[in-house]
Amino acid sequence: MSSAGPAGPTHVNGTDFAAVAGPLRREVLAHCYRMLGSAPDAEDAVQEAFLRAWRGFDRFEHRSSVRTWLYQIATNVCLRSLERRVLPAALGGAEPDWQRPARPAPAEIRWLGPLPIDPADEAGTRAQVRLAFVAALQHLPAPQRAALLLRDVAGFSAGEVAAALGTTTIAVNSALRRARDRIAREAPDPDEISEPGNPETQTRLRRYVDAFTRADVGALAAVLREDVTLEMPPHATWFAGRDPVLGFLGTHVLREPGRFAMRPVTPLANGQPTYALYAGGEAHALQVLEPDRGGIRRIHIFLQPELFGIFGQPVNLAAGSDLHS
Repeated sequence: MSSAGPAGPTHVNGTDFAAVAGPLRREVLAHCYRMLGSAPDAEDAVQEAFLRAWRGFDRFEHRSSVRTWLYQIATNVCLRSLERRVLPAALGGAEPDWQRPARPAPAEIRWLGPLPIDPADEAGTRAQVRLAFVAALQHLPAPQRAALLLRDVAGFSAGEVAAALGTTTIAVNSALRRARDRIAREAPDPDEISEPGNPETQTRLRRYVDAFTRADVGALAAVLREDVTLEMPPHATWFAGRDPVLGFLGTHVLREPGRFAMRPVTPLANGQPTYALYAGGEAHALQVLEPDRGGIRRIHIFLQPELFGIFGQPVNLAAGSDLHS
């Protein structure tokens, strides 16, 4: 027996769709984000996937779990709208001349964007949505990306992955070998990543924020790794190495103390320390940092004030006067 609404069933054989599917929404959203590299696109994909699942709930035969079924639907929704999204490092080599202003990227570039993540999510979940990992996924062809995420992140068997993708286990295992090799070269070592709540990391982050807002390049140098990188979408220019990064920041960005204000952001972007950056009291950029045991290894400055709304941040400091640094 099933009771149906205007477009689909709410209950099937006494099972409530919202009760079984609702708790899975957050992890399916994270899966769609890994596939697509965009929080708004992932949200749209989840909405479509859950609508399709609800409409077809009376035909679900329980040959697999609801989780497997939802992942299959969501993955196929993503595969139909997949576009490669990138960070500046994917567009070419690092800029050696930090004295030159940053150059904008071509308008057709589709940027990888950050995803709001609840700090309460497990550390393993956060590691699997870090910007560097999601950026590495974008280098994979669509079938390899889907196979890797379904097998190694979602934890499905090779047979379940093959069924979801409409292929064979041999094809899945072949795609996995190639995808794992590529990710091993591109993605960061999770053992080197420092969690945001680590006391040593918290101290380093406070020193970073203090140095940045005081435009103290010397103090900033003390908390950066020697191989730190700086990316600033939508600029194509990016820098690798402490000296070029500090040279650019000191010449073009940190020209005077107090020019910027930084406020910590919750939810975190991709589980990483995140700050709203204000210039003259107005929304300027979302800054996402990747600390590890040796210092801050990656600085992402998203010069896209429209992201403030996604992360629930005010567009000016007067509206967010209750925020604290």
